[in-house]
Amino acid sequence: MTSSSSSKKEQKEKENQERLARAVETLDTITKNNDVQKSIRNMIKEVLMALKDEKSGSVSVRAANAISLLDSATQSPQMQSHIRTMLWQVVSTLESIRE
Repeated sequence: MTSSSSSKKEQKEKENQERLARAVETLDTITKNNDVQKSIRNMIKEVLMALKDEKSGSVSVRAANAISLLDSATQSPQMQSHIRTMLWQVVSTLESIRE
């Protein structure tokens, strides 16, 4: 592997880690909001655990798993619209994570 391709790979990994950190930060904010229903906070805590569990695969695999969990969560009719919007932003951030 050439040094330029390894540095590109390192740069991509760094960008993915930054995106993951941004997504985790937003999800953490939601879980600390007591106005959010407990069932939704618990589901988001599950997503956070999946994102942080490095044993469950690469960053892109964890992001893909989190996206599927969040997609189903945003279908909840009792979710407040501003929380749904925040979750869509997280999904968008996670979708930008690539191998």
